[in-house]
Amino acid sequence: MPFKIIRDNIINVKADAIVNTANPFPVFSSGVDNSIYEAAGKEELLKAREEIGVISPGKAAYTEAFKLNARYIIHTVGPVWIDGEHSEKDVLRACYRNSLALADRLGCESIAFPLIASGTYRFPKDEALHIALSEIQHFLLTHDMNVTLVVFDRRAVALSEKLVESIEQYIDDHTAETIHQKEHGVAGSPSYNRYNLREDREAREYRRFYENVDLSTLYDAEEEPVPCEEMQSAPVSAPSAPYPKAAEKSLEDILVDTGDSFQKRLFKLIDERGMTDVEVYKKANIDRKLFSRIRCNPDYTPKKKTAVALSVALKLDMEEMTDLLSRAEIAFSPNSKFDRIITFCVTKGIYDIYEINAILFKYGQPILGE
Repeated sequence: MPFKIIRDNIINVKADAIVNTANPFPVFSSGVDNSIYEAAGKEELLKAREEIGVISPGKAAYTEAFKLNARYIIHTVGPVWIDGEHSEKDVLRACYRNSLALADRLGCESIAFPLIASGTYRFPKDEALHIALSEIQHFLLTHDMNVTLVVFDRRAVALSEKLVESIEQYIDDHTAETIHQKEHGVAGSPSYNRYNLREDREAREYRRFYENVDLSTLYDAEEEPVPCEEMQSAPVSAPSAPYPKAAEKSLEDILVDTGDSFQKRLFKLIDERGMTDVEVYKKANIDRKLFSRIRCNPDYTPKKKTAVALSVALKLDMEEMTDLLSRAEIAFSPNSKFDRIITFCVTKGIYDIYEINAILFKYGQPILGE
């Protein structure tokens, strides 16, 4: 699928480009930066990094990946969080935008990001996630690249408190997975305190640098980027009756007239909404090749997460979605946490597949797409 969220250490991910949340100066620090230097080879990477020199906040530069399972390391400098009034959000957006643009210029087909600035630099995790998803989604609307967001644990995927509260009320709290388990020591332990003291010192040093940097030109592109605007689809038509009344036909007629297949019904819905193929597969987090197979195969039988993703892209209500899925012999179960989350999102009008996937990931469910 074009976009996915995984739980792993970014040094284990295979991609053309690995993004490093770099120190602005040619030195390595803690967190992701230190892990990447260790895995790539400190001496070789530090020498290559010294040739670049200082990197301003929001900017991106690249080096060879050395021992990492990648072609390039893209170094980008995130914002240290002060109070939200020092262009922190603009700088973070520039980190993703400039890194993606650089990967595209390098001919990369895949790229892996950490959740930039959410660790040492203390950027609020919910805002960091929102910006990451927004910029990745904006890029993928006009580019073909596999983008992976890599987090250490599900705790890093911070949703808004209001949304979490609504989800927790909707699904069964007793079956919800524990998502606040710490992975790097317990607060109060010597190892935990040493790690955080080091992070605090580095954040203070960078904050002094950050407050004095000229942020007038954040983007590497020659022209100011156009803000992302959500695609508008045609008004939703009233769904047609999915099945003829059984009483009006004989058993033989019913067995012959089986109704539309999943594939046929899908493309009727696309036409009804006035959407293009590209709009649909981009909004469904499905790659072009898979969508082409669906269009060319009248008997195509989708996986459940693919069928749901297409339903989300078309903004189907629950009745329409249930009907479309039934044509592939797929049903929702009240005992499935995945199904309850999808039902929650549809009934609340949440059709942004990136937001839905963040919710699914946080609760340990497979994400939508293929």
